[in-house]
Amino acid sequence: MRTEFSPGQLADPETAASEKAIRSCVHCGFCTATCPTYVLTGDELESPRGRIYLIKQMLERGEAPGPETVRHIDTCLSCLSCTTTCPSGVDYMHLIDHGRSYVREHHRRPWRERLLRRVLAATLPYPRRMRVALGLARLARPLAGPFGRVPALKPLAAMLTLAGRRRASPPEAETPAVAEPKLKIALLRGCAEPALRPEIRAAAIRLLARAGCAVVEIAGEGCCGALVHHMGETGAARDAARRNVDAWTAAIERDGIDAVAVTVSGCGTMLKDYGHLLREDPSYAEKAGRISAMALDLSELLVRLAPPLAAPEPLVIAWHSPCSLQHGQQIREAPRILLEAAGFTVCVPREAHLCCGSAGTYNILQPDTAEALAQRKLGHLAALAPDAIVTSNIGCMMQLDRGQAPMLHLAELLDWASGGPRPAALASTGDRT
Repeated sequence: MRTEFSPGQLADPETAASEKAIRSCVHCGFCTATCPTYVLTGDELESPRGRIYLIKQMLERGEAPGPETVRHIDTCLSCLSCTTTCPSGVDYMHLIDHGRSYVREHHRRPWRERLLRRVLAATLPYPRRMRVALGLARLARPLAGPFGRVPALKPLAAMLTLAGRRRASPPEAETPAVAEPKLKIALLRGCAEPALRPEIRAAAIRLLARAGCAVVEIAGEGCCGALVHHMGETGAARDAARRNVDAWTAAIERDGIDAVAVTVSGCGTMLKDYGHLLREDPSYAEKAGRISAMALDLSELLVRLAPPLAAPEPLVIAWHSPCSLQHGQQIREAPRILLEAAGFTVCVPREAHLCCGSAGTYNILQPDTAEALAQRKLGHLAALAPDAIVTSNIGCMMQLDRGQAPMLHLAELLDWASGGPRPAALASTGDRT
């Protein structure tokens, strides 16, 4: 795609990177077939190709973008299915991130949108605040129905509905001691997962211990920064990255950690991009690149460790691969290898490449599109008639946990298959099996 940026504009590293990505696009249209919003609407501007053109115009003109341009950028899920499909290697991930950051700096949103985004940015990255908010949301959940019928209040209705899917955490089983660990692992605690499903981390720690790894608690780490980054808050995302890089660098020097493992695939994509995010920071570029190279999804790490696994029951598992895992990190085989090695029967739904509609805060900010995608995904999952649905991203779990089948994290199921407790969500599967 031809561009017309001035030398002054290209002096900015972010604009230069975006110009390179835009020029890589050859208008082939392969991305339209795998873009969830284009599949739903058939609107060219709701496709990656259309958004690339809008971002090109917005950046070249250097002016405040209009509401229509902002709307089409906002409706992008950042699922990155287009990057898997693109034959030209367009760096769409960083291009859409730059577009959102530009919108954040140059466009003034209506006050309701500004308020909602500020509340999300001030709450979701902080587990304690999030727990308080979840408690309040459960009290107000009866209002979800009435709110959902008022267009301006639909985001609030979505928040209340999602909060109602939080489960009480079961008692944690004892973690096996590791006398002489093969590896020392920093397991990202994150923000949403501890508040919504703390049993996932407990299962992952037990699983890693049986595989011969010691999990080292890291003082000072926090949210990976993905939630605010996808809302255009690039400065806040960089601050979060610097904080975590400092915490893990200290742990490398003090405890000799060998890897940073992640149980939330969205966070994994973010961690692996720290090197790019801080590439212009002379104090952090090298350290951030080191952390990105050490970041591993839990499934990647377990495939390398090859722990003994044996399914206690012959369940049929529907594997829902999060977009951040299959497209963001390009990890497709590791979870299935582990599940099949344990003896589970693994099924994959139709349109497995399409997003479920969670996408960080997307199911709050864009509730209608998110719900349409969720229903499409749930229909394909129901057609498999599984004993359980398994994924590896807390956002997908909250989006798809509608009671049609037990919703589990990969860590919970593999913990059970390696000698851990039976996941509480499977309490009703015995008769079906």
